[in-house]
Amino acid sequence: MQENYNLDFSQNLAIDTNKLDWLESPVETVLRKPLEREGKEHGHTTSVVKYLPGAKFTSHAHPFGEEIFVLEGVFSDEHGDYPEGTYIRNPPGSSHSPFSKEGCVLFVKLNQFHPKDTKRVVINTKKTSWLPGQGGLKVMPLHEHQFESTALVWWPANEKFKPHRHMGGEEIFVLTGEFCDEHGCYSQGSWLRNKHLSMHTPFVEKETVILVKVGHLLKSEQL
Repeated sequence: MQENYNLDFSQNLAIDTNKLDWLESPVETVLRKPLEREGKEHGHTTSVVKYLPGAKFTSHAHPFGEEIFVLEGVFSDEHGDYPEGTYIRNPPGSSHSPFSKEGCVLFVKLNQFHPKDTKRVVINTKKTSWLPGQGGLKVMPLHEHQFESTALVWWPANEKFKPHRHMGGEEIFVLTGEFCDEHGCYSQGSWLRNKHLSMHTPFVEKETVILVKVGHLLKSEQL
């Protein structure tokens, strides 16, 4: 995989990760699908990662943070076990020795934390209550720091949202169902990155859950 891949944040992206091939990593029992990547094994990176049963990494540090959502299976490290639906933030300077006994699939973002965003977060979204959102939506806040926020959003069938603009950009991973806007429809496993000040009118035809991050594609001093 080439370096400096999909790092032009002035462009919108829509990638169906189901259509990407699994690529090798430095650990032969861990595979990945890079979505955006700055360096070969360092720098700004977003990937879907698969741990085969019994896979493990030696202890390693995350100097600029690591953000994880467990898509399938159970992910583990020396601090605990994290089943499907768990959201994890390991802050800058943290380290761990991750593994998976039964195997798992993760959505992973590396080296994208604000230096002052130092709180570790672990949320089992399967055991967390939804809050009412706009219209028929339900929202589950997961993280917020300065202009950046991350949440799950549940959409009932046939819901349409108002047109809106993304200050600082928006990133979406479709967890279930199918998310749509005027540019297309994006099935489960799709990853979208919408640039700063982009605008769209999203809707769904069937019940859908998305992982959404907003406000993070520009440095705070640019907002």
